[in-house]
Amino acid sequence: MISIIVPCYNEEASIEIFLKEIRRVETGMQERYNESFEYIFVDDGSTDGTLEILKRSGVRYISFSRNFGKEAGLYAGLRAAKGDYAAVMDVDLQDPPELLIRMYEYVRSGEYDCAAAKRSTRKGEPPVRSFFAKCFYKLINKISDTEIVDGARDFRLMSRSMVDAIVSLEEYNRFSKGLFSWVGFRTRWIEYENVERAAGETKWSFWKLFKYSLDGIMAFSVAPLAVASVLGVLMCIASMIFICVIIAKTLIFGDPVAGYPSLVCVILLLSGMQMFFTGVIGQYLAKTYLETKRRPIYIVRESNI
Repeated sequence: MISIIVPCYNEEASIEIFLKEIRRVETGMQERYNESFEYIFVDDGSTDGTLEILKRSGVRYISFSRNFGKEAGLYAGLRAAKGDYAAVMDVDLQDPPELLIRMYEYVRSGEYDCAAAKRSTRKGEPPVRSFFAKCFYKLINKISDTEIVDGARDFRLMSRSMVDAIVSLEEYNRFSKGLFSWVGFRTRWIEYENVERAAGETKWSFWKLFKYSLDGIMAFSVAPLAVASVLGVLMCIASMIFICVIIAKTLIFGDPVAGYPSLVCVILLLSGMQMFFTGVIGQYLAKTYLETKRRPIYIVRESNI
């Protein structure tokens, strides 16, 4: 059996279209491979008619008490999955259901533990978002030991052993793209061209994506803390050199020091750097604080599982 995990947030316009397409793929795979599907929809605190449509559709669902975010939805779905394989998909059909057939063939052969989708182009995406996305992937792969593939989607089919490994990671601050890579296992990447949403509107604004990228960097790299330390040492060395130069110019050449403008510039520069890196350290402390609280990753309001 293959478990299909679908996080939803205000997706009433997309659910029935998605079910029609995925059930067409299910029929083909039942005839060819004798594989059945189970559908696990995770309603992430939707405020529209998403939950009512899920109830009418007869699928298995988990409904959160409020919006906990997509990462919590993915984790809840994977925990509830009972299949020999599990696939994570978006309900907006930007993850083409027909790719499941190729994914299944790779994983079923035993050569791979996971088959994952990767966009070959960002066609249809705003240029600004594409630019910053590429910058993010370049940056995080330079400062992190965990490789995160540019263009990688959450859409993937995983073996039972990989699903169990992901579920065993109970951290509160989750960044699934990094977790999928961190656990290891053999992954086959399948490229496809970017697909527009079938219905509805994206819930990911530029600001939400920016905060999500910061979560990824802090979850898989401590490089920003190291940069703060290195720059602190360099600034101390530079200040000592600057002091020596001023003393030498004053004693040897009798050059008076124009103190006020240069002093203000130096104070502003150093104060800005201190505030910036204090903020960086604060972010890491905040993540640690949230982890130590041991709050649940999500709370279920109702479910038919």
